[in-house]
Amino acid sequence: MASSSAAPAGSADSTATIRTTKRPKYSKFTQQELPACKPILTPRAVISAFLLVTVVFVPIGVVSLMASRKVVEIVYRYESECIPGDVQDKVAYIQSSANKTCQLKLPVHKHMKSPIYVYYQLDNFYQNHRRYVKSRSDEQLRDPKKESSTSTCKPEDTVDGKPIVPCGLIAWSLFNDTYSFSRNNENITVNKKGISWKSDREHKFGKDVFPKNFQNSSIIGGAHLIESIPLSDQEDLIVWMRTAALPTFRKLYGKIEVDLNEGDSIDVTLENNYNTYSFNGKKKLVLSTTSWLGGKNDFLGIAYLTVGGLCFFLALAFTIVYFVKPRQLGDPSYLSWNRNPGG
Repeated sequence: MASSSAAPAGSADSTATIRTTKRPKYSKFTQQELPACKPILTPRAVISAFLLVTVVFVPIGVVSLMASRKVVEIVYRYESECIPGDVQDKVAYIQSSANKTCQLKLPVHKHMKSPIYVYYQLDNFYQNHRRYVKSRSDEQLRDPKKESSTSTCKPEDTVDGKPIVPCGLIAWSLFNDTYSFSRNNENITVNKKGISWKSDREHKFGKDVFPKNFQNSSIIGGAHLIESIPLSDQEDLIVWMRTAALPTFRKLYGKIEVDLNEGDSIDVTLENNYNTYSFNGKKKLVLSTTSWLGGKNDFLGIAYLTVGGLCFFLALAFTIVYFVKPRQLGDPSYLSWNRNPGG
């Protein structure tokens, strides 16, 4: 009887041991025994790799740099010029109801083929500030039934107990300088259709969501919105609401769809309304053509040329070393314990 009752007890102990083990199930993956490629970095292989990178990167860098240099840009900083000389307090002036119309002349030094993109550039404006970025309601922008969803929009969430549409600091600070252009006393039309992302117009801003109580508080932050136009058609707002990652950024204002010839003088009538003076910001008007690579940006081409040149230098250095002072691959005499046996 004793022997028969001992067997189940031993079996129970064995089962308990199996259940409590933490050893993982054996596999080649968990034990890092899968087949792997371990290339041997011979001098020829390393030099060939550097030369390959050189051959690929240098032509790309040259083509990118040439494409960037073909872009024609006119950049004009105007926030200081558009303030009367007798004004001492710029912030008080920009917040007043005084006439802020400013006349500028932009000379065209090189032929600009249409379409010509009109941008406004702001410097020292931190759209990436955490509180600023979070001060919006995406639900409210999409759905008219969510117009009261303003909990994330403080301090621009309500006015007199009524929800603001669109709410939040981003919409409240909408850029409101305006530009109109003429050449030889003939107006140049600026097309403001299609300046925003199609995905934003169709999915992020509702076609049946209309502005309400916007800029009705005591402090006006920026531009007003037309209450009869849905948010999906207010493209200046859509462009502004896509916040920039850096404190210096450009945003698309419109497109000029006629060529500008070399020697032309463009007359600009500018409404200098936006307050950048309280934080020492800068405002610039930019007219730019584009290439197949986009706007003017020399960085990409210079980066490719730099990497390609560095790889060529390394390939040349390794080649010289390889021929001047060669050594046998896998020579054990170079091991530290063989080179210094007494150490």
